Amino acid sequence: MTVNKRKSGILLPVTSLSSRHGIGCFSKEAYAFVDFLKEAGQSYWQVLPLGPTGYGDSPYQSFSTFAGNPYLIDLEELIEKKWLGKNDCAKVDWGSNKEKTDYEKVYNNRFKLLKKAYRKSNIINDKEYRNFVKKNAFWLDDYALFMAVKEKYKGKSYSEWDEEIRQHKKKAVDKIKTDPKVKEEAECFRFIQFLFFEQWKKLKKYANEKGIEIIGDIPIYVAFDSADSWSHPELFQFDEKGFPLAVAGCPPDYFSATGQLWGNPLYKWDYHLKTGFEWWVKRLEFSFELYDVVRIDHFRGFEAYYSIPYGNPTAEFGHWEKGPGYELFKVMKEKLGEKSIIAEDLGFLTAGVKRLVKRTGYPGMKILEFAFDSAEDNDYLPHNYDNNCVVYTGTHDNDTVIGWFKNLRKKDRQFAKEYLGIKNSKDIAYELIRLALSSVADTAIIPMQDYLELGSEARINTPSTLGDNWNWRMKENSVTKQLAEKIRRLSEIYGRCEVRSIEDR
Repeated sequence: MTVNKRKSGILLPVTSLSSRHGIGCFSKEAYAFVDFLKEAGQSYWQVLPLGPTGYGDSPYQSFSTFAGNPYLIDLEELIEKKWLGKNDCAKVDWGSNKEKTDYEKVYNNRFKLLKKAYRKSNIINDKEYRNFVKKNAFWLDDYALFMAVKEKYKGKSYSEWDEEIRQHKKKAVDKIKTDPKVKEEAECFRFIQFLFFEQWKKLKKYANEKGIEIIGDIPIYVAFDSADSWSHPELFQFDEKGFPLAVAGCPPDYFSATGQLWGNPLYKWDYHLKTGFEWWVKRLEFSFELYDVVRIDHFRGFEAYYSIPYGNPTAEFGHWEKGPGYELFKVMKEKLGEKSIIAEDLGFLTAGVKRLVKRTGYPGMKILEFAFDSAEDNDYLPHNYDNNCVVYTGTHDNDTVIGWFKNLRKKDRQFAKEYLGIKNSKDIAYELIRLALSSVADTAIIPMQDYLELGSEARINTPSTLGDNWNWRMKENSVTKQLAEKIRRLSEIYGRCEVRSIEDR
C-alpha cells in the first residue's frame, strides 16, 4: 500500500479565531476549527509563532523563544476550575469590534484575570505543576524572572533597567530574586506558562487524534527585549556593555528603498559552533514537542545574514556575513534524527541558499502571489515546481488573494488571467486555490481568508509597518458545513485527501 504524499491544510493564526474574550485562544472555537479541518479533508493546521508578544504585537518579536502567549489561554476553563467567576470575565470590555483584536484592552484585562486565577489556584501544591516547573527550568526560571523584573520597571525594555541588573550581573540577579514582590510575580508567570502548555498540548492531542498535524512557526531570530537576550548574552553579538554590535534586517530592494530594519540581535555563530549548537538543538527539540512540523522563518539567514550596525536608522548600510550553513542541520539531525521542517526560502535567493535548502532536503515555499510578473518566467509559477515544496496562495505577510488581485498592475493581472485560463476575476480566490491544489507540490496550504473570499480588510500583516497588524479575526460561524464540503471536494479532485463515498457525504 502506498502512502499518499499529496496533502493540504489551512493557515490560520490561533489569535484569528472567534472567541468571547477579545482574541482567539484555546477555547471551544479552536476545537470546532479542528473538527472543521477534519470535515474539510485537511491534513494540516498551520499557526503563527505562539510566543508572548511584545512591542507591536508581532508574534515574531517575542519576550521568549520558549514561552507561550498568555493571551491564548482559555479563560472559560479557569471559570470551570472556579479560579475565576463568570462575572470576572463578563464585565470586561474587550472591544466593540469582534473582527479585530484590541490588544490594549486584551493586555490591560487578561493579566489581571490570570493573576486573580493564580491567587485562587493554590497551584504551588499541585504535583503536575511542580513537575512542569522542574522539567522546564532551563528556560522557565529566566523567563519568569525577566517578566517579573520587567513589571518592577513598569514594562520598560531591559535596556533601560539599572546597569547591574541590565547586564545580568550575578550579584544583582541574586539580590533581586529575593525581593518578595518579584518572587511572587515570577511564580505567577510560571503558573501562566503551566496553563498555556497544559491547554495547548490538550488541543494538539485532540487535533492529532483527528488526523490533523500542526505546522508551527519559529522565527530565526529572537527579540532584543527578551529573556533570551538578557539571560544569555553570550549567544549574541553584544559589546562588553551588553548592547548589540549589529542587528538583523533586509537590504534595500524593489519593495523598500531603505530596506527592512528588524532590530533583532544577531547570533555569535562561532560560539554556537563551539558548543555544538547546544542552544539551537534545545530550541528545535522543544519546538518539536509543540508542533508536528516546524516552519523556520528566514531560512536564508543560515547561509548568510544581513548585518546592520546598531543604531543605524535604516537598513541601507548593512553588509552580508556568512551563517553556520549546513553544519547546524547536520548536528540537529545527529542529535534529534530526521524531523519535518519547512524552509522559508523566500526573497532573493543566491546559489548558496539554494544549495543549502537542497542539501537539507527540506521543502521550500512557493507563493502564487509572487508568480505573475509578466516580465519574466519565475520559480513561483507552478509549471516550474518539483514535488518537494509547499505551495501557498499567500502567507501572513501577503494581502489576501482578492486584495492582491485588485492591486496588481494591469499587465500582470492580464497575464494571471491568461495563465489561469479565465475571462473574468469573479472567482479569483478559488481559481488561485485550485491552481495551488492542482500543482505537483506535495503540500498545499491556503490561508483561511482566501477560502472565505475576503478582501484586504482581512490581511494579517503588512511588513515594515506598525499598527493595524496581527488583529484580524474570523466572524463567528464562518466555518460552516457547506464550506467544509466545498473544500473537501476540491481536495478530493486533486488527490489531497481520500475520496468519500456518496453515502458518506
